[in-house]
Amino acid sequence: MKALTLALLLSLPTLQLLPQKPVRQPTGHITRHSKGGRWYFAASGHAVYCYGPVMTVPRANGDLQKVATFCRDGSAIVPLKD
Repeated sequence: MKALTLALLLSLPTLQLLPQKPVRQPTGHITRHSKGGRWYFAASGHAVYCYGPVMTVPRANGDLQKVATFCRDGSAIVPLKD
């Protein structure tokens, strides 16, 4: 009888003695600090969000092209659609 009681006690799941930390719930939105960026229409047809100034740079053939600088996707320069 003692062996049966001991086997029953050992087969029960053990309780954790330490209190569990509460699970953090997401707040529903991510707070991001604005860096003063702006959306632009790239020459490739996509919208890009860039933080730097818009500049005019010369192309290889001598024409001038407007570009946005320091964009969110990691690009340093993105050609803009006129």
